[in-house]
Formats: sequence, C-alpha cells, structure tokens
Amino acid sequence: MKEQESKEEQESKEEQESKEEQESKEEQEIGKELKDMKELIEYVAKSIVNAPDDVVVTEEETERGLTFKLQVNDEDKGRIIGKQGRVAEAIRTLLRVKAAKAGSRASLEIV
Repeated sequence: MKEQESKEEQESKEEQESKEEQESKEEQEIGKELKDMKELIEYVAKSIVNAPDDVVVTEEETERGLTFKLQVNDEDKGRIIGKQGRVAEAIRTLLRVKAAKAGSRASLEIV
C-alpha cells in the first residue's frame, strides 16, 4: 500500500517538474520573441533615419500587451512617420504580425 502511495507521489512530482520545465521554456520563448520584436523595430528604424546612433527602443508591459517606444533624432521623426503616416503604420503592422505569432499583443509609440 505504501509503495503505491509513494509511486503516486513520485508521479505527481514528475508531472509538476514537467510543467515547471514547460513554463520555463515558454518564458524563454516569450523573452526571445520580445527581443526579436525590439530588434526588428531597431533594424527598420536605423535603416530609414540619417542618425542611426540616436535610435532607442524601449519596451513597457501594459494591460493591453507590450508597448514599444521608439525614440529618434528630432530631424528624423518625419522619416519614421512618413507621408500620411504610412511608414509608421508599416512598422506597426510588422510588429503586430510578429506579436501575433508569439501569441501576444504589441503596439508602437513614436516619441
């Protein structure tokens, strides 16, 4: 009887450890996706602006998902926004697609 109980306890511990490992892997994947999204924004922005060294991307967790804040030189804001906001909207679309693949939501603010 005790052997059966100890086997059940051991199986329970193994299941818990398996769940913890899976959660850890998911957290690592989310972290990787977050880094990928940030790198994507930086890459696109640095490709467009005249002063790529002034490009800074920060992320912030909100109740609506992730918010990325893109800072560029004042002279380059027009390039990032584009005519009628088309460039900014294209960057936001790429970000939303990447976030959707990661199973989250993301938005971009240009400051």
